[in-house]
Amino acid sequence: MSDTIGIYIHIPFCRSKCPYCDFFSMRGNESEYDNYVEILIDKIEYWSKKTDKTVDTVYIGGGTPSVIGTENLFNIIKKVKNCFKLQPNPEITIEVNPESGGKIDFKKLKGAGLNRVSIGLQSAVKEELKCLGRIHNAESVKNTVELIKETGIDNISLDLMLGIPEQTKENLKKSIDFCVDLNVKHISSYILKIEENTNYYKNKDKYNFPDENSTADLYLYAVEYLSKKGFSQYEISNFSKQNFESKHNLKYWNLDEYIGIGPAAHSFLNGKRFYYQRNIESFKNNNIINDGIGGTKEEYIMLQLRLKSGLDFKKYEEVFGEDLSKDFLNKANKYIKSGFMEKTNDSIFFTSKGFLVSNSILSDLI
Repeated sequence: MSDTIGIYIHIPFCRSKCPYCDFFSMRGNESEYDNYVEILIDKIEYWSKKTDKTVDTVYIGGGTPSVIGTENLFNIIKKVKNCFKLQPNPEITIEVNPESGGKIDFKKLKGAGLNRVSIGLQSAVKEELKCLGRIHNAESVKNTVELIKETGIDNISLDLMLGIPEQTKENLKKSIDFCVDLNVKHISSYILKIEENTNYYKNKDKYNFPDENSTADLYLYAVEYLSKKGFSQYEISNFSKQNFESKHNLKYWNLDEYIGIGPAAHSFLNGKRFYYQRNIESFKNNNIINDGIGGTKEEYIMLQLRLKSGLDFKKYEEVFGEDLSKDFLNKANKYIKSGFMEKTNDSIFFTSKGFLVSNSILSDLI
């Protein structure tokens, strides 16, 4: 829990909808992009008056932020800097897809303060990209990374997906090696989840998805191989070179405050959770949905255990003024004995295989 605050800004536009995607996104044109940015700028000003805290992270996600173009992204960053009180050299991240990222003037955005870029690679294997409905190839990712590095920005993250139809360890190794060869600082490696209201869900019988055991093997292989290549796991799905963890994403797991601006964006401010509906008009009208109290003991335990470092006993005592309950630790013993968790004098945390079943273990522990 920190004295600083993070800002998340949602850009709900994409060139095309991927079959696995359940995020709020849609196609748009230039005038719709410009109109949306006007609404955003109005709301950035509104939220800047709701907190005195210093901003140390800004994350522009989507959707595909890069589709709205350099000028719009520049104006968003500029507005955040003009309205909020920012720490010196805050972490400012933009998500980029390769097919639109190649048209972005990263030098101009760096001048505005951009210092971190997250690129949606998903796979370096042509067949897997096609199956995922991606409209880029590995070469365009390489070109985008080189374009960004030319401006002096070297804090680059690549997304990888596990559990893609027909995926093998050999193909996963190819994708990881591709990331390593590009010398990026961060890799997010997510297990594909088939969400309702996606094309994958509607057509799941047409695809040969790896079964649960095969997907678990892919995950454990990724954890081990990424470690060998110098990427330390710091959260269930996130790996980085030393000191290149995503500061913004760590806010979510450390129960730090953040303001989400945009349709479907969530916030945690003054102990309360709230969000905007998945609707631009509702966002424009500033219709905020209350999502209850945040920062409870149960929530803190759950979020801290997403981190590789786990739940620190002393930190828990500092936050809540009491020791972690004996009941929790007694329940955890069976998972420690079975190799799903580990405990030291200072903390308790999931092992790699424990992360795979962490949701069911947490529902028993909390």
